[in-house]
Amino acid sequence: MFNRPKIGITMGDPAGNGPEITVKALLHKDIYERCRPLVVGDAKIIEKAAAILDHTELNIHRISQVSEAVFEYGTIDVLHIDLIDLDKFEYGKVSEMCGMAAFRSVKKVIELAMKGEIDATCTNALNKEAMNKALAREGLHFDGHTEIYAKYTNTKKYTMMLAHHDLRVVHVSTHCSLREACDRVKKDRVLEVIRIADKACKELGISKPRIAVAGLNPHSGENGLFGREEIDEIIPAIKAAQAEDINADGPIPPDSLFPKALGGWYDIVVAMYHDQGHIPLKTVGFVYDRELNKWKAVEGVNVTLGLPIIRTSVDHGTGFDQAGKGTSSELSLINALDYAIKLAQNRM
Repeated sequence: MFNRPKIGITMGDPAGNGPEITVKALLHKDIYERCRPLVVGDAKIIEKAAAILDHTELNIHRISQVSEAVFEYGTIDVLHIDLIDLDKFEYGKVSEMCGMAAFRSVKKVIELAMKGEIDATCTNALNKEAMNKALAREGLHFDGHTEIYAKYTNTKKYTMMLAHHDLRVVHVSTHCSLREACDRVKKDRVLEVIRIADKACKELGISKPRIAVAGLNPHSGENGLFGREEIDEIIPAIKAAQAEDINADGPIPPDSLFPKALGGWYDIVVAMYHDQGHIPLKTVGFVYDRELNKWKAVEGVNVTLGLPIIRTSVDHGTGFDQAGKGTSSELSLINALDYAIKLAQNRM
């Protein structure tokens, strides 16, 4: 029971599968042996999820501050925020009420981490449409969790890391158009992300990370034949990183880079844009069983790097089509908790 970090888990959009997979994950006894989990959100929704899963024996322990948590298996400590009117609540529907509930849960968990009351945060999925409909009344807009964390931790330099076991990817850009993503491939930003990747791997216990840097264009530009971004921006960034004794290699054409990374050649990949990194990770982590007509595995972790606090997340959406049915897989949340625990322990 030594060195168990306190992990704050947001419930996600309550109309989605976040509450259910949270309860499912906390049915794994080893989670309590490795960390002290605290759910942040509306306890009524967690009670509802436990009932759907036929685990009414669980003690849903409502608390108003972290010091009241018991952190014992069989009890789910919920830092309760009264967010949901059950008379107006529906699973699988875009709702301003649920969007605001998800946002306020995230904001609260960030506040707890910034105050040092918890050691790491782990988020379930929120629905961006629902959240931004609710926030429009307050003149706010966020593209997703990453931007919320950046704002409320006052962080300027950050990036997303996706991971599936030891296959890890960080991104030069994420939530923008493909046209804009190409324009964002600049030496300073590529170098910044290489540095963040190197630091992240070291925080995971990898002493000399092997970093693969993807090209942007087909065949990494073929010496300028298919574009000059590699020559003008990416290669200078790699050389600058190497001058800092960072073990960066590239630019490597992505179609050959990811099979190599999956084979263990590299510890982390620097992708140039959202889909370049997301597609290979989800191809490996999301496995659909054709014969059973259901998902066999939904694995993967989303980590925001560059923050003063730890944030990991599931690597899937809200699962509105499965919400309220008790069929969603908790594997991605368990993966996210594993990463949060490891990162927190290395900081403690």
